[in-house]
Order: sequence, then structure tokens, then C-alpha cells
Amino acid sequence: MKLSSRDASAWLRKPDPKTPAALIAGEDAMRVATRRKEVIASLIGPEGEVELRLTRIPGAELRKDPALVLDALKAQGFFPGPRVVLVEDATDGLAPVLGSALQDRAEGDAVLIVTAGGLKATSPLRKLFEGHRAAVSIVLYDDPPGPEEIAGLLAKAGLERVGAEARTVLSGLARDLDPGDFRQTIEKLGLYKIGDPADVTIEDIEAVAPRSSEAEPDSLLAIVAEGRSGEIAAVLRRLYAQGVGPVAICVAALRHFRRLHQAASDPGGPGQGAARLRPPVGGPRRDAVIRQAGLWGGARLESAIGLLVETDLQLRSSSQAPPHALVERMLIRLAMMVRR
Repeated sequence: MKLSSRDASAWLRKPDPKTPAALIAGEDAMRVATRRKEVIASLIGPEGEVELRLTRIPGAELRKDPALVLDALKAQGFFPGPRVVLVEDATDGLAPVLGSALQDRAEGDAVLIVTAGGLKATSPLRKLFEGHRAAVSIVLYDDPPGPEEIAGLLAKAGLERVGAEARTVLSGLARDLDPGDFRQTIEKLGLYKIGDPADVTIEDIEAVAPRSSEAEPDSLLAIVAEGRSGEIAAVLRRLYAQGVGPVAICVAALRHFRRLHQAASDPGGPGQGAARLRPPVGGPRRDAVIRQAGLWGGARLESAIGLLVETDLQLRSSSQAPPHALVERMLIRLAMMVRR
């Protein structure tokens, strides 16, 4: 079965040991590897691999010897306890082999965990797991960790006392850093605060955060579309320092708000409108488009597009207005519009 983003997050945090098999796929190899490691540790415990209750099968080896996976699923280990068979770097060509193994798997056999790279919605491997009545299919998108995932990372690092301002800064870091780098930053923060009962502060985060983190235009657009005007200036400074110009930011913002307008104007509502966008958006990004389109509504989005077009023309004209200040003022005005 295919899990929604929320259900997938819950399953990854606490996988059901009764699930016979799970597919974890995504473009970000580090995110897939991290999630796979957490799931296996939850299923077999910290000593599971030492006790030989984990069998690893590279996808390339399984292609050469299709019997490997079923033999591993049914093998009896020397140590008692649940077992896991991990098939790494699987491709669509292994769908028949894995389908046969799932069909022959019986209760009491090992749990099958399969990892893969980016798979299309029409992928035979995805269809195999999505169509199975008990197996689960989880696709990890290249989106920043959400509040629930950040809270889970903080709890795992032993960071229970985190103030509102510090959480805002961590949310910004989650958008700016790669998922693996952000996870390492949280782990470093946990080590940094060992023995310190005080709340986590912005200064604590700055002490462990990477110095070379880069902002992304997408993170700026999310800030603007969600009305977080207080965060705009800091992200803009980082973008300008990276060489992103005012015109490029304005063009990206115009494209984003036109997509929101298209979703909001659909007769079937923002959900159906987001599904009809081309190029398509999926996962948390689709959820963000639906949320933002619903927050703005068609009328305000038309006003926003008008302001963006006006600013774009002004930037390309012979106007003497400072372009950096012009874009910052325009973005703040947009962020304020959504609050009205």
C-alpha cells in the first residue's frame, strides 16, 4: 500500500513489525540510507546486525541469483529475535523476483526491506509494493524536514527545551541545508548541550551550524507565500551573497505565484489544481502548494501577480530605484498581503 506523507513519517518513526515488506525510495541517497538504518534498528534492535539477524543483498547480486532473497527470508538464524532481509539499490527489473518472494513469504519469515533511487509513479517496483495488501511503499522527496521530523530529531538528540525563536532558526536551517547536514547539525547541538539544562538558544545553534550554508530561492518563496515577513531579509542577504540577482528572484517569485493562482483557480479546488500542474509536484511540495493556494485565494493571488509584474518591469526599466531594496520591499508587501 502507498503511504501518505504523514503516515509514512509515522511508520518510519515506529515501523510495524507485522509489516511483511517495505520499499523506501528517493532521489536523495543519504536520506534513503538514514531512514533505512533507522527502520532496521527499530525492527531488530541495536544488536541485531551483530547477532546476524540482518542479511544484506545488493541488487546487482540478486539479479545474478534470484533465489537469494527467498532463501534469506526463510533462513533460520542462530540467535532468537526478528530478522530483516535488506535488498539495496533495487531497480524495476527486480520487480518480478521480489514479487515472487513476497508471494512465497510466510508468517514468521524475515521482514523484507527494499531501497531504491528515484522511481516514477509508473514504476513496476512501486506498483508491486503499492498494490500489495500488507507491504508498504514510501517515497522520500527532496523536501526539507517538516516540524514533526525536526521534533523527532530534537528528541532523539535529547533536546527537550527549545525556545520558539530557536525553533524558527532550526526550521530555516532545515530549508537551507541538505537533510544529512541538518541531521548532523542537530546531533552536534545535542552533544554541545550535554550537561547544560538551559533552553537551546540561537547562539547555541550558531555555535554548531555550518558556516557555509546556502539559501535556496524555493525557501524564500515559501517564507513569502506563508506570510513570514520577519525571515525575508536574512534569506535575501544569503541569496545575494551567493550571486542570485534581484531579477532572478522576481522571476522565480512570479513563476511560483502563477502556479499558486492556477491551483487556486481550479474548479475542483486547490487539491485538484495542484494535481494538474505541469511540471507536476508531489509529496510535501504538493501539500505546500495546496496549503499556500488555499491561504491566498484567487483574488489575492491576482493582486500579488500584478505587484510582481509591476516590480519586474521596474527592474528592467531605466528606473533609478535600487533593485535590491525594490525586491525586498516587494517581497515584504507580498508577505503582509496574506495576513489581511
